[in-house]
Amino acid sequence: MIKLNTLKILGLMAAAYGLAACTQMVDLGLIEPVVEEDPNAVALPMDMTDSVIIEQPQIVTAPAEQPVVRRDPEDPNQPIIRTPEGANELDLETPLRCDVNWETQQMVLTLPYSKSSFKLERNGTNDPLPRYEVTGFSFDMMPAEQAVVKLLKEADIRVSSADGPYTSISANDLKGELSAVLKMITDSAGIYYSYNAKEKILTLSRHANMTLYTPHAKPIMMGLLDVIRGAGITNIVANWADFSLTFDADVETRNKMIELINFFEDNPTLVAYDVSVFRLYPYNQSQDIEWIDMLKAFDFGSITTAQSGQIGRILTTTNDINIEKLRQFIGNQAQIESVAEGKFVVPNLWLSRFDIGKCSNRKNRDNYGMSILAKASLEKNNNIFSDITLEETDGQISSFKIRNKLGENFLIIGLPNELFGIKSPKSETVIFMVPRLVRTLKTNEKIKNKL
Repeated sequence: MIKLNTLKILGLMAAAYGLAACTQMVDLGLIEPVVEEDPNAVALPMDMTDSVIIEQPQIVTAPAEQPVVRRDPEDPNQPIIRTPEGANELDLETPLRCDVNWETQQMVLTLPYSKSSFKLERNGTNDPLPRYEVTGFSFDMMPAEQAVVKLLKEADIRVSSADGPYTSISANDLKGELSAVLKMITDSAGIYYSYNAKEKILTLSRHANMTLYTPHAKPIMMGLLDVIRGAGITNIVANWADFSLTFDADVETRNKMIELINFFEDNPTLVAYDVSVFRLYPYNQSQDIEWIDMLKAFDFGSITTAQSGQIGRILTTTNDINIEKLRQFIGNQAQIESVAEGKFVVPNLWLSRFDIGKCSNRKNRDNYGMSILAKASLEKNNNIFSDITLEETDGQISSFKIRNKLGENFLIIGLPNELFGIKSPKSETVIFMVPRLVRTLKTNEKIKNKL
C-alpha cells in the first residue's frame, strides 16, 4: 500500500471560523460564497489530512474501438463502411514532419520562445462547488466514488460515475473546505470531478479533456506532440493557428504535462532526429547484403561504433557517410525502395514517438506500423546519448543504446522485411538517423515560426 502524507489547511480554517458568528452552521457548515474558484485551474495535488492510504490501483483499460458501420447491421457479411483513405491521409503535420533537407542540415539551431506562452487548461463545464466547511470526515478502505457520495450526501449533491469503480482509499479526520477535501479524495484516487451547479450533479471520471497552449514555435510544438504520443496518447487535436494541443488525459498524464511545462523554464535543449527509412531488395536473392564491404568503400574511422540489438545492428558513422553516399554504396548490391522520410523532436531526458507510417505513402502505410521511440540526453561536449526502441503493432522489435558526437549519424541495418509481412528472401529494412540540437531561449519578444 502507498501512504501519502497530507497537509493541514490553515488559512481556510481561520476564514471559516471567522464567519461562523454571522452565518448559521448546518451539518457540514454552510458558508455563503465569498471567492469564486477558477474551474479551469490546474494545480499540483495538495494533501490535507493526517494520512491517506491507497489500496491496489484499479487497472485502467483502453476505451473500446468505435463501432463499425454496415449497410445492414444484422448481416455480418455486408461490407464495412469506412472513412476513405484519401480523407484519412490528410494530416496537417505532413509539411513540417515529412520534409527533410539532407543537403543543408543545421546541426545546432537556437530557438527563442515566449516564456509566458505555456498554459494548460481543462475543457468543459466545471462550476464552483458550494462553500461548505468539512470537519471530522473519515472512511476506511472505501471506493473513491462511495467516499464522494458520503461526503456530498448532506450537501444534497448527486454523484455520477463515468468509468468506475475506482481505487479504494482510507482517510481519517479530514477537515477544510468542501472543494479542497473533494480534490484531495479525487487526486488520491487518480480521478477528476466536474460539477454542474444547475443540476447539482458531480461527475467522476478517470480522464478529462485538456488543451495545452504552447509557444508559437514549430519545433517546440512538434516536440510536445511527440512527447504526448510517447506517453501513449494518440487522440490529439493540434491547432496550428493558435499553437494548441487538445487531448484526453488521466491525472498521471496531466502531471507529466505540468512537469514538461516546468522543464521549459530552464532554457532546455531539444534533440531533433532526421529519419530516412528504406527497403533493400538484393539483386542476388540468395545472398545477404554484404555490409562488411563498407569497410572497403569508406575510410577507416568513418564507422566509429557497431553494436547489436535483439534484431538488427546499429552503426555510428561520421558525416563522411551521408545519405547520398550510403545510397550509392547500397545501390551496388540491392534495389532501394524509399518507405518514409521525416523528423521528430525529443526534449532532453523525455521520451518521444515517431510513427513512420505518418510519413509513408499509401502503398507502404499498410505494411509499416513501425514506430521509433527515443529518449535522448545531452552530455558534455555536445555528446548525445540516445535510447532508441523500434516498435511494431505486435510489440517491440529491437532496442539500442547509443552515444555519439554532434555531427555523427546512426545507421540501423539488418531488420528482415519478414517483420513487416513482406516475403522477399534476404531483403531488409534500413533506418538512417541524424541527430541535431535545438537550443531554446526564453524571451518577451514575438518570434517567428521556424524549424
